[in-house]
Amino acid sequence: MTPAASASLSGLNAAQTRLDVAGHNVANSLTEGFRRQVAQPATAQPVGVTVSIAQMPEAGSDLAADTVGMIEARHAFGANLMVFRAQDAMSSSLLDIRA
Repeated sequence: MTPAASASLSGLNAAQTRLDVAGHNVANSLTEGFRRQVAQPATAQPVGVTVSIAQMPEAGSDLAADTVGMIEARHAFGANLMVFRAQDAMSSSLLDIRA
């Protein structure tokens, strides 16, 4: 896998994790004593990103932050998917040139 494809794939996985965390928080926002989860991104070596999940120290919900998180994750997913598709198209073009 090329570095561009690897980076975009890790971005897709990170966006999915962020979306899962936000959805989990919204689904459990009315549960008594529920502590929100937060997605914490980190740079992966040699390229890409990883995400770990942590819990907030205190109970409570933040629907605004979770809604914004879902929107951000959706856009990040779409952007990384476009990179993945562009890289695939470029690889196909290179194979056509060599044939």
